[in-house]
Amino acid sequence: MDNSADETSTAGHKFILFVTGMSVKSGHAIENLRRICDKYLQNNYELEIVDISRDSEKALVHQIVAIPTLIKTHPAPRRIIIGDLSDNEKVLKILNLSE
Repeated sequence: MDNSADETSTAGHKFILFVTGMSVKSGHAIENLRRICDKYLQNNYELEIVDISRDSEKALVHQIVAIPTLIKTHPAPRRIIIGDLSDNEKVLKILNLSE
């Protein structure tokens, strides 16, 4: 089954993670978010990773001012987290995924 991010998707949670190249902070943000999603959302999520060094247009559209930045687009309310997502408790609370 194709689980790409499109309008017909049934994923419960959708995220866009803005990173830049292969910086240490960007790598940590990707690892931390994947770990959280795998534990709390168990394949019920879509994650789009945008490297702003390759896709600056998308960063402009979403008004990204710091990297890494995570945007939860679904379900509402929309949430934005800036940083490497290393504070598990804080990330879970902001994303409304607390245990």
